[in-house]
Amino acid sequence: MYVVVSQAWTLDPHTNADSYERLSGEFLPLLASSPGFLSRRLLRSVDDPTHYTNLRFFDSIDSYRSLITAPGYADRIDALSAHLRHDGPYKREFMRVVLDDTTTG
Repeated sequence: MYVVVSQAWTLDPHTNADSYERLSGEFLPLLASSPGFLSRRLLRSVDDPTHYTNLRFFDSIDSYRSLITAPGYADRIDALSAHLRHDGPYKREFMRVVLDDTTTG
């Protein structure tokens, strides 16, 4: 399993953060319809409520690369980006899951 990790900072901790969270939720159907997509987690910092970490889980990096060329993907990213600070380069990191001790229940 692979994880695509990215960081984002909203323009403010209220209106733009709320919009970013809402639009992130509305993004799920497109993600879920993408072959190889497994799950997603959106984390919000307790110390800095404008800071988010986005974790997207895929069966392969190629699955993610296919998603970002899908129709509608760029439009959704543009809508999310309208609520973000752009004071540095966009950074995305690919990671491989080496331990998963998640339990359910």
